[in-house]
Amino acid sequence: MEKLLNRFLRYVSVDTQSNEESETQPSAAKEWDLLKLLKAELEEMGVEVNLDEYGYVMASIPSNIGTEVPAVGFIAHVDTAPDASGKDVKPQIIPDYDGGAIPLKGVPGLQLKPEEFPELLHFKGQTLITTDGTTLLGADDKAGVAEIMNAVQYITEHPEFKHGPVKIGFTPDEEIGRGVVKFDVSRFGADYAYTMDGGEIGELEFENFNAASAKLHIQGRNVHPGNAKGKMKNAILIGQELNSLLPVEQRPEYTEGYEGFFHIISFKGTVEEADFGYIIRDHDRSKFEAKKALIRQVTDFINAKYGEGTATLTLKDQYYNMREQVEPHYHIIEKAVKAMEMAGVKPKIQPIRGGTDGANLSFKGLPCPNIFAGGLNFHGKMEYVPLESMEKASEVILNLISLFTQP
Repeated sequence: MEKLLNRFLRYVSVDTQSNEESETQPSAAKEWDLLKLLKAELEEMGVEVNLDEYGYVMASIPSNIGTEVPAVGFIAHVDTAPDASGKDVKPQIIPDYDGGAIPLKGVPGLQLKPEEFPELLHFKGQTLITTDGTTLLGADDKAGVAEIMNAVQYITEHPEFKHGPVKIGFTPDEEIGRGVVKFDVSRFGADYAYTMDGGEIGELEFENFNAASAKLHIQGRNVHPGNAKGKMKNAILIGQELNSLLPVEQRPEYTEGYEGFFHIISFKGTVEEADFGYIIRDHDRSKFEAKKALIRQVTDFINAKYGEGTATLTLKDQYYNMREQVEPHYHIIEKAVKAMEMAGVKPKIQPIRGGTDGANLSFKGLPCPNIFAGGLNFHGKMEYVPLESMEKASEVILNLISLFTQP
C-alpha cells in the first residue's frame, strides 16, 4: 500500500482554497484539480466513480457478503479555508516529536510552541506534520480525504475484508458553507454516513452550531472635515458604534462549549460607506434566533439615530444543529464509539464549535455525524496533524465498515 503520509502530502500540494465571493460551484476552478485527481485515483483502484458538474466525487464499492446490510458512506471536503493561503504549501515533517518548540522555517522567529498550544504535548514521540509558517497546511480536510482514500485502497487490495455497500463522497466549498447545497443524497446511495472532518484524535460529534451570516452596509455622508459639523456621517464610526451594541461577552474569544457568539470577520470602509461581515453561532435554536433578532434590533437603532437607510442588514441562515436529525439513529454514534475503541482510541463525544457538511446532509435525510481527522489549529499557519492520528482515523473507517456488516 502507498503510505498514508505520501498520499496526504500529495493532496496538500494542490491549492484548493474556496472563494466565498464566487457564485459558481465549485467556487474556485482550482478545486477541480484535486477532484479530478481523486476520481482518477479511484478509477486506478478499480472503484466505480463519478465526478459531476457541481464538483461532487461519488464512488461506490459493492458488498462482498451475502446478507443485506445498510450502505455506509464516508465524506470529506477538498477545499481549504479562505482565512489563509493554501498555495505552495511546504509541509514540515517532525519525526519523534520531543515536546519542544517547533520552528516554522518559512518565517524567521515563528514557532509552534507548547506554551501557546498545550495539545502539542499529547503527541510527544509521534510524527507531526506542520506548516512552514507561510500558509495553512490543509489537514482540514485533506487529512480526511487521505484517510478515506487509504481505507479504500485497503479494501480493494484485501478482497478477504468483508464489507457491505460502501459509499465515498468528496465535496467542494465546505469552508464557505456551500459544500452540499447540490449534493444528491439519493444518488449517493448511503443509508448512513460519516464526515471525516473533526479535529484531535477521538473527537466524535453529532451536535453543531446553528449558523447564520450577517452583512452590514453602512451608508455615511462625507463632507470636507473643515465644514463637517452637523453634516458628516462617518460610516466607519457608525459601524463601530453598531458593533459596540453587540454583547462583548458573546465574542468567540470569550466563549466555549455550548456558548454561542457574534464574530466580526471582515471590515472594509471609508467615511462615505463601510461594510462589516459577521458570523452568528449558537447550538440552542432559540438562542440562535434571539441573536439574529438582536442584530436586527441594533440595526434598527442605528437607523433611528442616523436616518433610515444608514444601516442595511443582510442576514442569511447557513446550517442548523444536526442533533435533532442524528439522535433518532443513535446506533450510528454507538458504532462510531465501538470502532474507535477497537482501534485503541478513547472517544470524546462533544459539540462541534463549527459546522460540517454532515449538518446539511443530516437535514437532507442522510444522518451524518462527524469523526476526527486528526488535525489541530485549523485555518491558519499554526495548523498541524500527527501522522499517527491519521492512521487511527483510517483504521476507524475500516472498523465501522466491519461493524455495519453485523446485525
